[in-house]
Amino acid sequence: MYITKKIREDIFKDNGASEKDTGSTEGQIALFTTKINHLTNHLKVNKKDYNTERSLLKMVGKRKSLLNYLKNKDINRYRSIIKKLSLRK
Repeated sequence: MYITKKIREDIFKDNGASEKDTGSTEGQIALFTTKINHLTNHLKVNKKDYNTERSLLKMVGKRKSLLNYLKNKDINRYRSIIKKLSLRK
């Protein structure tokens, strides 16, 4: 797969409490964002890859539900992760 263990640890270290903290909401959102960006670039080249398109839509939905959870739980953490990953314009 395209996300190695080292990349995964870096994502969780930058966005979570530590590289071992894989369950934090911010870490999961950052991981989904990395995967979504990769699949988006893949679909720009392979326009008829409908299985990847479906997987991308499912990941976007999961990320959206995590963002909604975080917004309801702690708005300051939500704002910081949005700004850090530059998800909104």
